[in-house]
Amino acid sequence: MEWVFVLAVGLVAGTISGIVGFGSSIMLMPVLVIQYGPREAVPIMAISALMANLSRILVWWREIDWRACAVYSLTGIPAAALGARTLLVAPAHIIEVVLGAFFILMIPARRWLVARQLRVKLWHLALVAAPIGFLTGIVVSTGPINAPVFLAYGLVKGAFLATEAAGSLGVYLSKALTFRYFGALPAEAIIKGLIIGSSLMIGSYLSKRFVLKLEPEFFRHLMDGLMLVSGLAMLWSAF
Repeated sequence: MEWVFVLAVGLVAGTISGIVGFGSSIMLMPVLVIQYGPREAVPIMAISALMANLSRILVWWREIDWRACAVYSLTGIPAAALGARTLLVAPAHIIEVVLGAFFILMIPARRWLVARQLRVKLWHLALVAAPIGFLTGIVVSTGPINAPVFLAYGLVKGAFLATEAAGSLGVYLSKALTFRYFGALPAEAIIKGLIIGSSLMIGSYLSKRFVLKLEPEFFRHLMDGLMLVSGLAMLWSAF
């Protein structure tokens, strides 16, 4: 029954993230922490996130902006490895506090970025990828901050979903390899991540039909609510 619940949440999370470009980690992470604890949950989520991004790439393959992806990956990948290493030396309860606070603080941060309608050029992606990559190495997801950056670059709908996923794929791969190198990603965690990630992939494929029909603002409000609930759940678990 525990697996059924986790996979059901993964299916819903994959569908929603396939529409708005983020949210799967935000929805899944509190469930994984409760099931496996923060030390195991973060590496499992890293594998699952890899599969979620891969599925969005496959769904929208023809619309990827490869230049934007390459520039973003240039600084984002090494920064993610540094962030992941930082995470591994931090105490478990500190991880929960950081995760919880980060989810909550991303609500006003995302709104601030959207409200100012910042316009991002190609070289800006390399600048913002470094801090975002480092944060992604520490926390499970920076999607609510990452998404406005790619939108401000001028990408929309399928092009946004695919390019953001392609850039994030390298970042999450760097994070997973760092976990593996330092012994924090055993085979059992990889298997769990692959199983959970499969539900995210199915959700991403189901989402394609909704992308052109549904208003994204509704899901942005939904993500704010999910981030608040997830953040409070993480802080409750820590204290």
